[in-house]
Amino acid sequence: MCKQTICKIVENEIHLDELIERLSINSTGAVVMFTGLVRGFTEREDPHETLQLEYEAYEPMAEKMMCRIAEEIRGKWPEVESIAIFQRIGKLKPGTPTVTIACTAAHRDTGVFEAARYGIDRLKEIVPIWKKESSTSGESWIEGDFIP
Repeated sequence: MCKQTICKIVENEIHLDELIERLSINSTGAVVMFTGLVRGFTEREDPHETLQLEYEAYEPMAEKMMCRIAEEIRGKWPEVESIAIFQRIGKLKPGTPTVTIACTAAHRDTGVFEAARYGIDRLKEIVPIWKKESSTSGESWIEGDFIP
């Protein structure tokens, strides 16, 4: 097995155990994974219940930018072995995983935590993904205001 980079927009469920198995190589001793979920209730700013989120992406550009993020991670944390960045699209109910960033390394103290955090922050910043929220008060496109 060799180090991998997997960057994908997907419609199907992200199987986390299968992903770990796919990313691990003989020297892997640490996997750090961030998985974002659809919240059923949002408390920030305007508290409300969410019925579903609908994600859309310009897939060729989104996957290109996700690969760029993986390259940035490798440049900053060269001891990171494998990297996976998955973003789901489609209509997703509360509790459903929407995004996964996974980084592997031989040891936990090699920047693997920081690499995964960097991955999700950069995804929110530069990848062309849009989401529409359906809540008890109607539907609206959610504007991202995240700046790491």
